[in-house]
Amino acid sequence: MKLKTTYNLFVVFFGITLTLNAQNKQLRAFTLEDGLPQSQVYAMTQDEKGYLWLGTQGGGLAQFDGNTFKVFNVSHGLASNYINALKTVGNTLYLGTKRGLSIKLKNKFLNVETPEINKICQIDSQIFLLTKAGVFKVQDDFSVEKVVLHPEIDDLQINDLIAYNDYYWLAMQDGLWGFKGPLSNPEDIQKLERGNFKALVAHNNKIIASTFNDGTLVFESDDFDNRILIREPLRINSASILNTNQLWIATDNSGVSVIDTETNNELFTLDGSNGLSVPNVKQVLQDRQSNIWIATSGGGLYKYFQNNFKHFNTETGLNGNRIYAVHHADNAIWISNSEKGLMRIDNYGIHDIEIPEAFSEVKIKTITSDQNGNIWAGSDGRGLLFRGKVSIDSFAVDILKRSKKAIPKIVEVTKILNTDNGFPDDWIRKIYSDKKAIYAATYSSGIVKFNYNAKTDSLTVYKMYGTDDGIQDLYLKDLVKDSGNRLWYATQNGHLGYLQNDKITHLGVVLDLNVPINTILFHQNTMFLGTAGKGIWWSNDEDFSTFKKLKGLKTGSSENIYQLIFDNQGYLWAGTERGVDKLELDKDNEIKDAFFFGRNDGFLGIETCLNAVDKDEKGHLWFGALYGLTEYQPTNTNKETEKPTIYLEDVKVAYESLDSIHLSAWTNTDKVLQLTPDQKQVSFSFKTVDIGHPNGVEYRYRLNDNDWSPWSTSETQDFSELNFGAHDFMVKSRNHRWKESEPLRFSFYIDSPLYKKGWFQWTIIGLGVLVLVAIAFQYIKRIKLKNAQDKERLELENHLLTLEQKALRLQMNPHFIFNVLNGIKAMAPTKPEKMNETVNSFATLLRETLVNSRKNTIGLDQEIKTLKHYIEVERLMTEKVFNYNIKLNADVDAEEILIPPMLIQPFVENAIRHGILKGPREGELKIQFDTIEDVLKVTISDNGIGIYSSQQQKPKTDHQSMALKVTRERLESISGKDALEIKEIKNNDGTIGGTTIVFKIPLETDY
Repeated sequence: MKLKTTYNLFVVFFGITLTLNAQNKQLRAFTLEDGLPQSQVYAMTQDEKGYLWLGTQGGGLAQFDGNTFKVFNVSHGLASNYINALKTVGNTLYLGTKRGLSIKLKNKFLNVETPEINKICQIDSQIFLLTKAGVFKVQDDFSVEKVVLHPEIDDLQINDLIAYNDYYWLAMQDGLWGFKGPLSNPEDIQKLERGNFKALVAHNNKIIASTFNDGTLVFESDDFDNRILIREPLRINSASILNTNQLWIATDNSGVSVIDTETNNELFTLDGSNGLSVPNVKQVLQDRQSNIWIATSGGGLYKYFQNNFKHFNTETGLNGNRIYAVHHADNAIWISNSEKGLMRIDNYGIHDIEIPEAFSEVKIKTITSDQNGNIWAGSDGRGLLFRGKVSIDSFAVDILKRSKKAIPKIVEVTKILNTDNGFPDDWIRKIYSDKKAIYAATYSSGIVKFNYNAKTDSLTVYKMYGTDDGIQDLYLKDLVKDSGNRLWYATQNGHLGYLQNDKITHLGVVLDLNVPINTILFHQNTMFLGTAGKGIWWSNDEDFSTFKKLKGLKTGSSENIYQLIFDNQGYLWAGTERGVDKLELDKDNEIKDAFFFGRNDGFLGIETCLNAVDKDEKGHLWFGALYGLTEYQPTNTNKETEKPTIYLEDVKVAYESLDSIHLSAWTNTDKVLQLTPDQKQVSFSFKTVDIGHPNGVEYRYRLNDNDWSPWSTSETQDFSELNFGAHDFMVKSRNHRWKESEPLRFSFYIDSPLYKKGWFQWTIIGLGVLVLVAIAFQYIKRIKLKNAQDKERLELENHLLTLEQKALRLQMNPHFIFNVLNGIKAMAPTKPEKMNETVNSFATLLRETLVNSRKNTIGLDQEIKTLKHYIEVERLMTEKVFNYNIKLNADVDAEEILIPPMLIQPFVENAIRHGILKGPREGELKIQFDTIEDVLKVTISDNGIGIYSSQQQKPKTDHQSMALKVTRERLESISGKDALEIKEIKNNDGTIGGTTIVFKIPLETDY
């Protein structure tokens, strides 16, 4: 394309009509008080996360999320605190400073020395630096290379560069240059126009080139000859296309000029009349949420609200910022301004209302109008103000006819009604007017019903309704009439009542809450009550006796309700200390949706004032607040809110940030972060940047398959002592409209320690099993050896014990035989027949004894049989007669019970020889066997002389004592120590009645 230097020039001049709308403030300033590091903001950009980055002159770099500023400067590694240009590409932020290029890489800065940079631009993924000494290209390793274009311009100041349709334009200090690309090998480069060109924009096949002091050129990209010059504004710093087809031009002496790109006409300006504190604007930027940001030199950062709110304050013509009362009458809005009187706003502008000096410097808390259009205002301590028009007659005199003619004349009348001229109270909270009378709710005296005739200047007070009339709480807050002609009042202590037909009906505390009722609103036969701290309540009962709290899926921003009003679209608006809520209700008065408007949304008045709200004839809402008056123009369309996006800001492992990875590449991917066993503490920082509503963002998270956490504003989550293995952390956000982001997932794996690994555990288990097998083998071997040794020892001990028991029996048997033979010998000379019987019995006993002595155990029946034979032998050998009885108490048969042989005979022998035979009585011998669980109890009793007398009469070498000793030893070997119990039987008179021997042995059976 060959461009000629000759051209036809069309010059466009235009002005602007100053209207009321052009004076409305729609700007919010962010200054040093808000955390901005410096008031001179020269550059702005928005990164992919939504952060707004600001480059200042002397204050360094600021990151802005809509609420707070995070500052970076030379102490953080920045090359210079004087920043002229910013550009974001992915996760990388490029900064053009007075000392060259700085590149922000995560939490550090990389500095590259270059000439002072004016602008940074990106063309075909390549970053170019426009400096005071030519163009530089940034390489992949962040080094820079000078771009050689033309000897005349290579070392000159470059202000802007664009590429459009394979053609390049350069805005330079000495003119506008153009050439065919690429930059590395430019063709047909030439100067197209002289002048100090500052900014270039390509839009709809047009090139827009702005100069510093000669206006703006607009031409087709392929036809430079037919160009148009927009003569104003001048002294241009930058230009950008916003809102699709608007050219926003920033100047250094007249703020911002907005031009329609289709007609080249100026739409409006933003300057000091709109709230800009300085005229020097460096850059205008539109973020992804359509918010418009204005960077100024000296005034800080501004946010321009493109919404339905119009704001008025002292900078736009009001006398004061505090708007205590708002009222619509006769196509105008009446307001009270702090303590500076009344003002009226209409289509012609803002008008200061002249009022009496006695009513100046007073808070006017309520304004209303009567049926005649007269204005009434109630004050704190100064009574009422009447302002209206009165028709009076003036007379014209006809001299020729000598007559007078009455001519009506309208005059304005202003009157103060207070206690000085007959009004009952000077403290007026609310005024209500109907056709017949005017009602004034006082602060603490009740309700005054009165009328005033301005024509005759007469005040008529009909009645003062107070406690005597039934109003139990005189601290009134609001006064409203319903469709049933009932005049309702609400009080500081939560009382409700109404006046009808001159009668007070006081309902008392209808909400059962000790809370003030600030405001009453009627809408379609429903009463709404706004309270101080308990939200909004409603009732549609005929007598309004029961109320329900207004609630639903969403809630308002505050429970402190100062204002209530319905717009023409059916939305309920609630004024609070934070701003205003727009509530959408269903047919059952449930909140379907809620929209909050605060300072970040263009409602700059912030805290609303009590009942200072009204609606004009167009359906516009007017809100009085502490920081000005706000007009809202309803529309039938609401801009759809975009779905938020959430990002990971930081991941810390063991309290150390992971600087080695790009988090965006690790989220919602198959990548898994591998952690060591000691890295069990992991924390996540996440963020959704909503510059328009930063305080409305909430988050929730979950780990693995656990339930989602509740929504909260916390932007960090810490996990400690996590289990070994795989983990998935997921987090999502929602914005102020409760639109949820897509979940963000980050996967990580905590490696198990060596002792937790499967292969290691199986190896240890295998080794353990081998060791256990070896130990068991050795143990079994030792056990077997020990058992063999023990077996040999036990067999030997058992053999020795058997021999010992046999030896004991052998000790006993000879003794018994010796005694019997001595008896037979004594019988031979005198009783041969008895001797023969004794010999036969003894032979039988001896045979049984010999047989039993070779056995370890015999049946109890055999033992009893042997005992009987022995006792019979003793009876034959003795001269004294005695009787005996053997008894068995057992659940089993005697032949099934096993007992050591010759265990009982020595005790029986001792009872006969040393007890019965020596006693003075006829002998009685009792032997009893009892089985008790697993024990055989043997009891032997006699009626002899007793054990102790018998022992005293025994010789020291008595063989019977030896037999007892041997038997005792046998018992101890069988049943242990103390197995034998011997005691004497005592009669009632204290004499000895015999001896009892008791012992127990283990019960042994043959089954």
